[in-house]
Amino acid sequence: MSEVNSIDHVFQSLAHPIRRQIIDFVAENPGATNGEICELFTMSRIAVSKHIKLLESADLLVIESEGRNRLHYFNVLPIQMIYDRWTDEYSRFFAQKMNAFKRELEQYDEENDEKTA
Repeated sequence: MSEVNSIDHVFQSLAHPIRRQIIDFVAENPGATNGEICELFTMSRIAVSKHIKLLESADLLVIESEGRNRLHYFNVLPIQMIYDRWTDEYSRFFAQKMNAFKRELEQYDEENDEKTA
């Protein structure tokens, strides 16, 4: 899957509030089981499982089998990939501007300190 298709898949997976709730729960409870996740919702276990499968196909969840249990872990890498794609370019731009602004404020503070001394 290309990076663009992968990013699209992540956004589509995050578009549904139930899937975002599942990710939030798993992020706060690493190793959560299917049963624990299903207890959060009033919908059927099959419906919850479909949401989990979509999150897994977008690589947002990593599922490990341990005996009869399936343990769910949040995978931050797809979100980090999205973050990196847009913030690297913009953060360089804003970091330069913020550093210049910080230097101006510091210089202003120093000038005012000299006047009051």
